[in-house]
Amino acid sequence: MSAGLLFGLGAALSWGLVDVMATIAGRRLGSLRVLAGAQIASILTLGAVAVATQTGLPSDRAVVVAASLAGLGAAGAYLTFFTALRIGPLAVVSPTVAAYGGLTVILAVAFRGEALTVGQAFGATVSTAGVILAGVVFDGGVRGTRLVSRGIGFAVIALVLFAVVTVGMAGPIKAAGWLPVVLLSRVVNTVASCLLLGTALASRSPWVKPFLTGAEAVPAAAESLSATADFGRAVLGVVILAGVVDVIGLISFAIGLEVAETWLVGLASSFGPAVAVVVAVVLLGERLRPTQWLGLAGIAAGLVFVAVS
Repeated sequence: MSAGLLFGLGAALSWGLVDVMATIAGRRLGSLRVLAGAQIASILTLGAVAVATQTGLPSDRAVVVAASLAGLGAAGAYLTFFTALRIGPLAVVSPTVAAYGGLTVILAVAFRGEALTVGQAFGATVSTAGVILAGVVFDGGVRGTRLVSRGIGFAVIALVLFAVVTVGMAGPIKAAGWLPVVLLSRVVNTVASCLLLGTALASRSPWVKPFLTGAEAVPAAAESLSATADFGRAVLGVVILAGVVDVIGLISFAIGLEVAETWLVGLASSFGPAVAVVVAVVLLGERLRPTQWLGLAGIAAGLVFVAVS
């Protein structure tokens, strides 16, 4: 098994746990507050790593620009993703966003000139089909196909942004090392998240409501999650822990980008929803349709093909 696959799976495990924690906290505090709190916790953690290793921010102008743009893109991706988790069932939204792995493969091949073997291409195709299948339901046949939750709209925006950020960070990381690039990107991400929260709190515009409100009328499975989140002040600890675990995943992800192909790391890192689905079904009482279970099976099969190839 390649190093890129291992680092990608390490990121997937971490981010799958973040999905669960962000969902619980988001239904209590709203996605913008969770975003800002988690980013503050993550930059403090990442800053401690930088101090311990005596690593500073990158100095090359092109790297600085690319990392900063990636940070802005990541802020948008996290915000739309956390909002999707708050609105829609965890067991559906999380696998849908995992489609960014398949989009990363396409972008890496198209814009970075990376090549795939036949087995790797087949695995990427199967896994991407799996995450798409997990995000739709078929009522009355193909003509009745619809997204399983209105949170999927936010999820689609998030998956596109995550894929673009993944491909955009690969070049700077290979040029300047993973820690300086990730550190600058996360600084920009944190500043942007806090500015968004401050602006939203000061605004009376109705557009900010989906990002500031907590639990609302959602499917029955999601209501059980909302009830689980009712543990008062402890939710702040969940936000902080989400930020720390997110950094662990980010470090594993960035190291993978430094030592392996972008498409492989991006695809492997997208399997975190497997963790989220298990928690959602076993602990939170959410239920999946047969087609969604088939989609999860496709994700697993695609990973096997990638690993064997």
